[in-house]
Amino acid sequence: MSASIAAALLVLGACSSTGVPDGIRPVQGFDATRYRGTWYEIARLDHRFERGLEAVSAEYANRDGGGLRVANRGWSVEDRVWRTVEGRARFEQDPRTGHLGVSFFEPFFGSYVIFDLDPGYQQAFVTGDDRDTLWFLARTPVVSDEDMARFEARATALGFDLDGLIRVDQTRNAMR
Repeated sequence: MSASIAAALLVLGACSSTGVPDGIRPVQGFDATRYRGTWYEIARLDHRFERGLEAVSAEYANRDGGGLRVANRGWSVEDRVWRTVEGRARFEQDPRTGHLGVSFFEPFFGSYVIFDLDPGYQQAFVTGDDRDTLWFLARTPVVSDEDMARFEARATALGFDLDGLIRVDQTRNAMR
């Protein structure tokens, strides 16, 4: 019986990863209070959780008991409806390190590593536990070409393959 439980825990652990990719460092001096609020997804590498969505945004707020509440929202192009999912984020190291574990389906957590954050908390570059996940988030639904070029240069220098990069259509949010 204990061998079965151990095997089950091993499988569950393999499905949940909150590591940091080699060569990438989470930002230090992170301030969750300043990170709260709405972030718009400017660009991303495709993954199944957001496939077919545009106008994606995330709202971060304090969570009772610590950490952050996360509400992701996106427009389903195929179904022509807004999709929303709520989850929670916990600090993986300490509250001053931009490395969180995010869960939308407990008990599974995925890594959320903020590796670039401007001093004004207006733009953030985020990855997961590997280089297959990547997001460029901003406080505004539109950024300059220079900001996009900086994101792409930084991601390329860190070894991300940007061939499949999606520039997220934020027209629905820009009109709000």
